[in-house]
This record gives sequence, structure tokens and C-alpha cells, in this order.
Amino acid sequence: MMAARGARAPTSEQSWLEAAQAFIQETLCPAGKESSVQLTQLVIDCVKTAWLSQARNQGFILPLSYSFVSVQDLRTYQRLPCCSHLSWSSSAYQAWAQEAGPGGAPLPRERLLLLGTLTDLSGDLEQECKNGSLYVRDNTGILGCELIDLDLSWLGHLFLFPSWSYLPPARWNSSGEGHLELWGAPMPVFPLTVSPGPTTPIPVVYPEMASRLLRHRSKFRFVHPNLAGKLVRLSALVNSHRKTYFVLSLGSSSPAVSHVSIVVQVPAQLVWHHALWPGRSYVLTELRVSGICGHRYRVWTTSPSSQLLPLKPECVRELELELEGPVLEADPKLLPVPISSQDWTGKKGLIRNSRLLSYTGMVTSVLNEPAGLYELDGQLGLCLAYQQFHSFRRVVRPGACLELQDVHLLQSVGGGTKRPVLAPCLGGAVQVRGFSRQKPKTQSSHQAHGASLYEQLVWEHQLGLPLYLWASKALEELACKLCPHVLRHHQFLQHSRPGNPGLGLQLLAPTLDILALPDSPIRNAQKEILEEPHHCPLQKYIRLQTPCSFPTLATLKEEGQSRAWASFDPKALLPLPEASHLPSCQLNHRLAWSWLRLLPSAFHPAQVLVGVLVASSQKGCLQLRDQSGSLPCLPLTKHSEPITDPRLTGCLVRTERFQLIVERDVRSNFPSWRELSMAGFIQKQQARVYVQFFLDGALILSVPRPFLRSATRSGHSQAEPTHPDGLHMGQSRLFLLYHKEALIKRNFCAPPGASLEAPQPTLSFHVSGSWLGGTQRKEGTGWGPLEPQGDEKKNQKVLLIFLGSSVRWFEFLHPGQVYRLVAPGPLTPALFKEGGSSCISQRPLELAGYASCLTVQDEWTLELERCQDIPDVLGIEKALPESSMTDFLSGNFTDSLVSFSAEILSRTLCEPLPAPLWTKPGSPGAARKCVKLTVALETADCGSLPHLCVYIEDPHLPPPLGLLPGARVYFKQLEKRVSSPSLPHIYLAELLQGRQAPFQATASCHIVSVFSLQLLWVCAHCTSLCLQGRCTHQGPTCPTQTSVSQANIRLLVEDGTAEAVVTCRDHHVAAALGLCPTEWTSLLECVRVPGRVALHFTGPGAQLESSAKIDEPLTLFLWTLCTSLSVLRPILLSFELERKPSKILPLEPPRLQRFQCGDFPLLTRVNPRLQLSCLSIQEQEHPSSLGAFAPSH
Repeated sequence: MMAARGARAPTSEQSWLEAAQAFIQETLCPAGKESSVQLTQLVIDCVKTAWLSQARNQGFILPLSYSFVSVQDLRTYQRLPCCSHLSWSSSAYQAWAQEAGPGGAPLPRERLLLLGTLTDLSGDLEQECKNGSLYVRDNTGILGCELIDLDLSWLGHLFLFPSWSYLPPARWNSSGEGHLELWGAPMPVFPLTVSPGPTTPIPVVYPEMASRLLRHRSKFRFVHPNLAGKLVRLSALVNSHRKTYFVLSLGSSSPAVSHVSIVVQVPAQLVWHHALWPGRSYVLTELRVSGICGHRYRVWTTSPSSQLLPLKPECVRELELELEGPVLEADPKLLPVPISSQDWTGKKGLIRNSRLLSYTGMVTSVLNEPAGLYELDGQLGLCLAYQQFHSFRRVVRPGACLELQDVHLLQSVGGGTKRPVLAPCLGGAVQVRGFSRQKPKTQSSHQAHGASLYEQLVWEHQLGLPLYLWASKALEELACKLCPHVLRHHQFLQHSRPGNPGLGLQLLAPTLDILALPDSPIRNAQKEILEEPHHCPLQKYIRLQTPCSFPTLATLKEEGQSRAWASFDPKALLPLPEASHLPSCQLNHRLAWSWLRLLPSAFHPAQVLVGVLVASSQKGCLQLRDQSGSLPCLPLTKHSEPITDPRLTGCLVRTERFQLIVERDVRSNFPSWRELSMAGFIQKQQARVYVQFFLDGALILSVPRPFLRSATRSGHSQAEPTHPDGLHMGQSRLFLLYHKEALIKRNFCAPPGASLEAPQPTLSFHVSGSWLGGTQRKEGTGWGPLEPQGDEKKNQKVLLIFLGSSVRWFEFLHPGQVYRLVAPGPLTPALFKEGGSSCISQRPLELAGYASCLTVQDEWTLELERCQDIPDVLGIEKALPESSMTDFLSGNFTDSLVSFSAEILSRTLCEPLPAPLWTKPGSPGAARKCVKLTVALETADCGSLPHLCVYIEDPHLPPPLGLLPGARVYFKQLEKRVSSPSLPHIYLAELLQGRQAPFQATASCHIVSVFSLQLLWVCAHCTSLCLQGRCTHQGPTCPTQTSVSQANIRLLVEDGTAEAVVTCRDHHVAAALGLCPTEWTSLLECVRVPGRVALHFTGPGAQLESSAKIDEPLTLFLWTLCTSLSVLRPILLSFELERKPSKILPLEPPRLQRFQCGDFPLLTRVNPRLQLSCLSIQEQEHPSSLGAFAPSH
């Protein structure tokens, strides 16, 4: 500090004495008086005495290395914590510093001499200014201080403080005050006058008699007795109703004797709180009886003339009083305990009682200073929130020793707190018994702010300790999530006021409203201290099950990914009957994409999603953001509609109802289904994580723009230009949105002056709409009148291009809405008019019907306007256009774009659709990725829900968020290439009617005969035939010798209207043969040795191919099975045409065929047989309902 002032310590005794004399004149002499030689000499003698008390003073009679320091110098120049010990040698200080405790740095030593007057007056000499605090004062200023063992005779006297430490205010608190910690007894500069004891013993009453006097008050109305006894209880200093007081209780050494309470509320006597030690005996003089507001009995209080004296038996005598006659007032201990209105109904078995005890321990950690939470002795929690502990915040730090009197011990409180907690109420006292030797650690912002908010939780919301501990931890989690880069700490943790609730409390309110006990009473400090038996908020508690937590978005994302991969089971994703027939390439393709949905209840405790909603200017999607990062999100309104109001950006979102979605992408090389449990075949895995939630179920908090910091950096936030007069400048124009294109990468011509390098595709989209009126200027907080248009009938259709940072508006723009396009800054003529700022030539615009085209600038913003305020758009239909069923089923491809609403049934990765005919084999479009969605149409044109397949290819990949099975989605202007809308129940003859027949359908029919059956095993890698389990491929050996089974069968079916040849493959063959999974597996294992068995039926017998012989048991079994009634039975067949309707050639006409029916030949016309592929086979519920007699659905 002295270096900072530019002064050096004197090196000679003469110069040191001259500096001492100047210091004494400036800081210690009374104002207006000359320097007193006597005062100077007394100060120097006092310093010498302290200096020479150390054994090693190196022969110097003066501490020449020490400099005098004033209060003002400490407050102005000492920026770092320090200590000074005049009577200590360097080795003594080193030994002292080594005992500072683990994990902390000792206070650095400064060689400074501090003198001042010890007082309890904070300002002028007015008694009413006294609040029980201690100060050190000199001519330059005053500093608050703490003294462990105060002698009341020291007040008002000038002292030298040989050992002290100074803690300056925290850097974040520019208006704060530093404070002193005075170690040991100070040395008086002037000798203290010792008052002689009383000449005659003081008449006193003891607690038992004092208690009886309260009940006979009317008889001894004018008695002001002196009360003597042992201090058995000391309350905290309480400030209530603009009055500060504390209560002490005197008793005797015998616990059987009752104690009596004395209220001390005279301002000049509040400093007694520093001098009182539980266990010592005292005399309080000239007490009087007073009534307490709200109490039915009276208590002892001190009078302005009362004194606090140490009890010396030889100096007192007991006053004998005769208490005869009726008792006028009840014994306060016999009064009924007031019943708390807290609702403990139904929780009797869960209620726990705390224990009252005394404890002395050392603070080992500061858990949350504003919340009053500390750690004692490394194993106990300490909560000071239920006292008014403002003065303790600056003293209680690691290394401080505390004595706790009448403190509550609560064990197993829950809510995330695992250690027992000590918590003093207003009836207990916390006293410092040893200062910390450690230098205070630098506080983070969240540790420095929020004290008033935590007080509000206790004193206004009346939270019990378990819930308070959880709320404190939750606020700390939220502060770490959102501050300081998203929000500022002091604004997030601000005290809530009527009409202006704090953000932190608003985030906790939904949970606190559920868990807080209803009708909690307002704490009455006097009742809490004085009533017997004792009753306070800490007396009873219920173990709290942690209600929820507020994880960071990065933690939530990591947890989602971890659970998604832990639950990834290829066998569960692929049903065994189907997987067992898939070759390696198809098997791995089916595993390439899967998803997992996690609800908040899947976590313990349940997770609450909190973040600032921002629009990404890099990806065009909405994100939730906190300190840890960002998480893509899909918020929807109440009716599952997208959000349209851009004002939601920058808002704080809190929701307990959300879905955490993890989409898994896997690259694998499993040889066959048998190896699905071997993780070594997974080559690469990655996940896309996002959240879905409804805005109506979320708490949306509007955060004032000055609060936001980096949360909206990706949203391209910037200060709005202002006029020199302070008014905001800008211009805007309204437009009605008709159509929005997809957000994909597109090629745009480079603007003039751009780099000559080849431009890269840019993420962009464009919308079409119509201007509604002319430009409007900013006027104050609103918009001025519309500028007149030259020709109102002129085409107002406009094309708006969004690229660069402006893609952040993509999620808010939707057809049928009216938006205001705002350009901040000074007025620019024709900014929104024809031509505008785009690089698209005018001729293509004219052909498309657009009058102008604008490229939306990065700094422009969008605002949603209410359509009811704009007459021109009141009659516009806002319903989303949808195509009819006729559009889907029609073969007319002149208008191949369709729009519809549908529910997604399944989503898979698949081989891309065949490239268009004009695509060259070597072009980039020849091989593309593809996502296939199977959807069920939501249409009123058809009784059943028709099914469609939607294919999403590059550049629309990855697909938008939320395209998951079960989601209802609106698809707009998709190209119709394949039409297979439904699976209706039909007669087979309807398939002979030409193009109007469905491509897929179901029919009730009968299996007439089996044409052929083939069972074989092929290599999982190259699909070559495997004989006896070995690949027969000629060439390089396959990397795996794994084989998979394949099967196919051709059946003849009829339903009374027509015949059809049906081809079934793989697991559908088992259904056709009527075999259960176990029988089918056994059959395939029998085929593994020969490798292939094929049967071809031409009539009543079977003709074999070279792979089998008729006398072999396997062939004989299959022949018998295929000709039995187990196969030739009625079935419900789902099928599709082997060739699509658009490629079926004209059917040949029916032909005449002769049949023999007994002795009578019949000649009839027979239609040609249909060629069908099996989709599924189910057993008929009513076998008698067959063919043409089966009911149509």
C-alpha cells in the first residue's frame, strides 16, 4: 500500500519520529487543537511497549520498518487483504501462516501501525445511530470492525491495535466498505480508569424470583430490580419493525431452576451483544417490566440507565421479597403453544423434529455466501439464512472459528443435501471465537449477488430448510447456466418487487408453488425467541425428494447421447424373422438410422429445460442457448402449429414438459443377423440431439434487451440507430406472405466487387408475397402514415431472398401471415421498391409475375403484425392448401406437385430413387442419399387412411427436425412420382379393370396349389450359393464365411372372381407354409447341408431339380407339406402388383377353356392369371367367408 502512495518507510529514528508526529497531528489530535506533546509521547511509548514485547527486536527500540496508517489510507490505497502484527517476529508470522488451514493462502503481512478510537457510533455522536456494530475511528474516517472479546470499558478510548487484519471491499462492490478484524486485546494510549467496585453490595434478584415477580407485577409496579444470573441463552441481533434488539436469558447452574428472558432494545446497549459470553455470570441493573405487542404476558426489559456488570459474589446480595396474594398473570410457560397453519395433514409419518444443541467448529468452505451456506469441520452444513446475518458475511470464511448456541440440527434433509445441517433460528446466537488466517478468495459474480433474493425466499416465501437448500442450489445451477454471458448476475438474482418479479424467482416459482406449504405464517421474531416451548420454522421438517434439476444444455445433450447409445440394440431394431433373410448390405442399411425419445421423467431427478431461445444465423434453425452451448429445438404452439412471432427470440424459456430426441446414425458391416450382438462391426456412430416442446406448456419470460449479452450473437443483434435527439430511426414496409421455399444451399451470382473466386453454394431461402401499402417511417415508438403509391393498381408481388445472417428468420415465416420488414437507420429513398438489392435480372421476375425482388440485409428485422388490424387481408383464406385424393390417384402428371397433411408411420434410410432419364451416370445426381417416410394421409375423401411413401433427397438432407414416427406433418408441393395411396380390400377381378386398379391391396382368397418352392443359403457378403456352409464364389475369398438363408414360393390363389400367381419371399414363405418360427428355423437348418432345395410342381406329382432326390426325407417332407391342407387353405393376402400400373401392358382377352365336371364337360371363358407379390399373409378369422362371398371393406 505504501508503495502505491509513493512513500517509503523512514530509515532513521529521527525521520520516523517526525513522521509519527505529523501523523498524530493529522489523524489523532482533536480538530482545531494543536499537537499535544503528551499525546505524541504517549502514542510513541505505546508503540515501543508493543514492539519491545517481542524477544527479537534486533536491538531497535522503535519499529523503523513500520509506517503509520490512517483509516482513510486503508480505504483508499489498500486494495488487497492484509494483516499486521507489531509484536511478532518473522518466524512467528511464518508459524502463524502455516496454520492458516489447507486449501487457502494466508493473509499477507504488511508493516503498518493502526491507531484509532473504538466506538459503537457509526456517525455523529447520537445515541439513536447505535445499532450494535463496532467501529474504529480517527480524524480521517471510520471503519467497521469485529472484536472477539469486548470489554465495554474500552468504548470511546484511543487504542493502538498491535494485531489486526484488513479486508477491502470486493472489486465488484464499488460502494462497499472494507472492515477490520482486531486480533487480541488493543493497547490503550491513555491509561484506562478502573472504576471502583460498589461500596455496598448490590441488591439483586435471581432468575427464579424474577420469574415470579412477573406474575405479581401489580404489587411491585414501581420495583426496578437488578437481575443476576448465569447467561444460558443469547439470541441473535434482530431488526424488526424498524427496531433493533436482542434477548438474553439468565439462569442458574442448576438446570432445574427456570431461566428468565430480558429484552435489550436500548440503542446504546446493543453493543452488549459483543461482550456477552454464554456460561459467564452477569448482573443487569435497573430492569423494568414491559408488555410485548402480540403477547399475553410481560417480560423484563432494560432501561436507559441499565448497566451490564460481571457477577462477583462478594459484590452482590440477594433481595428478599414477600410474594403473597393471588397470582395476577399466568405463567408464560403454561400458555398454549400457537398451532401453526402449515399443512402437515397426511404427513405425520414423514415429519421429523430437529435437535437443539450448541456447537463450536471451524468454517472449512463457503458453499454459497449470499444464501448463508457454509461448511463446518468438513462434515457439517451451516445455514445462517434464518437469522439476519449481514454482519457475518464479511467475517465467516474458511478458517474462522464459530460458536453456535441453541442451533437446530437437521439430519437427512434431502433435496440433494447429503450432510447434516446446523441452522440457528432467531433464538440462537452465532459468535465468532477466532478469525480466519486465510486471505478471502476472489468471489465469482454469482457468489457476490443475490443476498436480498435469498432473504426473500426465507422471510417472504417462508420456505422450510430442505426446500430452501434445494432452491439455493437450483438458483446456483441456473446462474451458472445463464450468467454472465447470457444474462448478468445482478439482474438474474435481483430482489422481486410487486409488478417486477426477478428472473431467478420466476424460474423457481412453478416448483415452489407446488412444494411450499400453503398458508405459511409470517415469522414473528419476538414469539420465536420468547415463547416456551420453542417454536420456529426449523423445529419440524420433512425430508425433501429432489423435485427437479436444471442441467446445462451440454449436460442434457451428453446424457441423451449416452442413453441413446447404451440402449442401441440392433437385434431389437430388426425383427428376427425378417433379419434372418437379409444379406449383409440390406441388414446394415436397415440399421443406419434409429431414434430414441427421452421424457423428463426418464431422468432422476426430473429435468427442467431452461435456455434462451435464439435463431441461428448459420443454420437457420431455432436453438436454446446457455453458458455451455446451444441445443436445436422445435417449439410448437398449442395446436401443433409452427411459431410465427419473431419477438420470441431472446426470451427465456422454462418447460417441464419436453421431449429429448436423439437420432442415431450408424455405419456398420455386420455379416449377418447372427453377429448383431457384436459391437466390433460398428464402424462409425454419430447422433443428432434436439428438443421438442409446446410453448403453451412453457414459461416464456421476456428479457429486456440490455440484460442480454452473447445469447443473441448468432441472431445478429445490434444497437438500433438513434437520431441526435435520441429518437430511434428506421423505415419499414408490410407484406403478406404467400409461399416459402425450402432452406437449402443454392447458387447465387456474386455481387459487384466480390472476390473472383468461384462462389460456393450459400444456405438460403426465398419467399413470395405482396406489399401492403408503401413505406412507413419510425415516429417515436410507432410507425408513421403510409407513403402514397403512384399507381395503387400496379402489381405489388415481391420476391424476398434471405441469405447470410438473414436465414435466421426462416422458422418464423409462414404463408398467410402479415409481416413488417424493418430497416434500421436513416431514411433511404426507394429502399423497398422495384429492383431493390438483388442480383436476379428483371426478365425472369416478370415471367414469374413478380414486380420486384429484394435481398434482405443482415441488419434488417422482421415483426409479426395482427391481420385484424389490416383491412386488406381480413378476407384472405389462411387454411393450408391440400390436394384431393383424385390428385393422388390420377395418372395426370401435368400438375405433379401435391400438398397434404399426414402422420408419419415409419422412417428409414433407403436406396435413392432412380435418377431421372436425363441424368448422366457419372453426374453427381446419379447417386444420392435418401430418407424414406411412410405416412398415412389425413383426408376426408377416403374412409380408411391411405398410405404414401415420401422420399427426401439431397439437398434437403438432413431432414428437418421432428420428422419422426407418430408426428403429424404438413407437406407442401411435393413432386408426385409414385402413387400407392392405400391397401383397400378388393376382389381380384377388380385388378383386371386397367389403370384404375390399386397398386397395393388385400384380398380374401384360397391357396389352390403350389407351383414352386426354393430354399437356399447364400453368402452374406457376395450372395453366392453356400454348400455345406461354404461360399462357392469363384475368385478372391470373401472376408466372411457367414451365410444367410433365402426362400421363395409361387402359389396359385383364387377368390371366385379371378386367379393369381403370388410370389412370396423369405419370412413370408414360412407364413405361406403355415410353419411357426421354431419349425421354420429347424427346416432351414436341414437345408444348410445341401445348400439348396428346389421343387417344381406340374400337377399331382413333383419333378425335382438336380439339388435333391425324391427319396430324400427332406424333399419328401416338403412335397407332402405343399400338397396338404395345411398349405392349401383360405388366407387374407396383402399384395402388390409385380409391375406398377403405369407399366402393365394391355391385358389379353379372356380365353375359352374346357373343364370336366363329373360326366359333363364345361366350356367357359377364363381371364388370364394375375402376377402378384406378397406383402403379408394372415389367417382367415372366418374360413367360410371366401372369395366372392367375402364381405368387402
